[in-house]
Amino acid sequence: MKTGGTNHAFSRSRKMISSGGLDEKMAYIYACSTADVAGYRERFVHAIETFEELDGADRDISIFSAPGRTEIGGNHTDHQRGRVLAASVNLDVIAIVALNPDTKVRIKSEGHRGDEIDAKNQEVNPSEMNTSRALIRGICARYQQLGYTVGGFDAYTTSNVLTGSGLSSSAAFEVLVGTIVNELFCEGKESALSIAQIGQYAENVYFGKPCGLMDQAASSVGGFVQIDFKDKDHPEAQKVDFDFTKCGYALCIIDTKGSHSDLTPDYAAVPAEMKEVAAFFGKEVLREVDEEEFYANIAALRQKMGDRCVLRAMHFFADNARVLDEAAALKANDFDTFKKLIVESGYSSYMYLQNVFSASHPQQQGVSIVLALAQRLLEKRGGAYRVHGGGFAGTVQTFVPVDYLPEFVKAMEAVTGEGSCHNLRIRPVGGTRIL
Repeated sequence: MKTGGTNHAFSRSRKMISSGGLDEKMAYIYACSTADVAGYRERFVHAIETFEELDGADRDISIFSAPGRTEIGGNHTDHQRGRVLAASVNLDVIAIVALNPDTKVRIKSEGHRGDEIDAKNQEVNPSEMNTSRALIRGICARYQQLGYTVGGFDAYTTSNVLTGSGLSSSAAFEVLVGTIVNELFCEGKESALSIAQIGQYAENVYFGKPCGLMDQAASSVGGFVQIDFKDKDHPEAQKVDFDFTKCGYALCIIDTKGSHSDLTPDYAAVPAEMKEVAAFFGKEVLREVDEEEFYANIAALRQKMGDRCVLRAMHFFADNARVLDEAAALKANDFDTFKKLIVESGYSSYMYLQNVFSASHPQQQGVSIVLALAQRLLEKRGGAYRVHGGGFAGTVQTFVPVDYLPEFVKAMEAVTGEGSCHNLRIRPVGGTRIL
């Protein structure tokens, strides 16, 4: 919605950002020094100018941000109502937002066609499945189901969360929209975890994807987050107090350039096989199964369903417990123990969960190659490495000594290609209103 008039609000915002008025806040949010915020300033000013061109001048604006996330511990444990350790990163989706006088929600994302919904229309629209419009409608609908009145707003968003990187750009968008609605229409009453659950609801019901809650929770809460999904309706999320900037290591996510096409059966088989083991004991998921009872029945399980199901269940029990140890190590500022546990988790995923390559495509083992290279480059230097996220293709997570990072990136990208290594920081803030 465009309006005329003198652009006083935009001018004030641009001037305040350009003159360094947000530098300290940006440095904190993006886990960097105030000397390194120039790029963030330029990004925000450019976004404001783009919003002005698209949606008019002389409007009071707000700026919102929601980060991507990285899975730290608990590989394929969330769908069995297990524990995970995740963290928000310094890549995010930002939005320039202004209220409008009607009930229309209009969001234009950089590089995409704009989406428009009427906030009053809460009906699930099958034709919108798998679209960002469905997510926007679902989030607005869920807030209204919770008793809030959602009005209209215009927004322009831009993202530097890497798509296909396992950093969950979709969850960041959901948290962004949920945070906007919470701040503009709900007086900020909903908690960060509640905003994550609202995003999950929109993705499950309106978008049509039966996702878990880890991605949204990590993006919304921010920092290191330990999440326990034992109670599926009331998961528990706890921030883990650890300053990653002082540990002497860099978080480097490596894109193995593998394709996710034709891998749906591989992803689907992991929770299906774990649930098959749980069903043997009359349970829905492995979190409900007693670990000692499981080990006492391995012979019968192997006979009934084969070995891979059993191995994947072994991984679940070990990695679910390992999350507690990883969080405890961070709380104790014991990064050496934390790294050891990260490597153990990676080996468990490789040997027992078996999600580093598809058995249907044995010639395509990019994740395995990168893990082997990471071991060779980092093992004697105290680094850590593991498959990142769903696996089979995609990314590898490494913790690299800061003084060795340039050499590590050069050696790795000689194999994986220029630009495949992404040096990230752990951001201490989740979904937030910056201005």
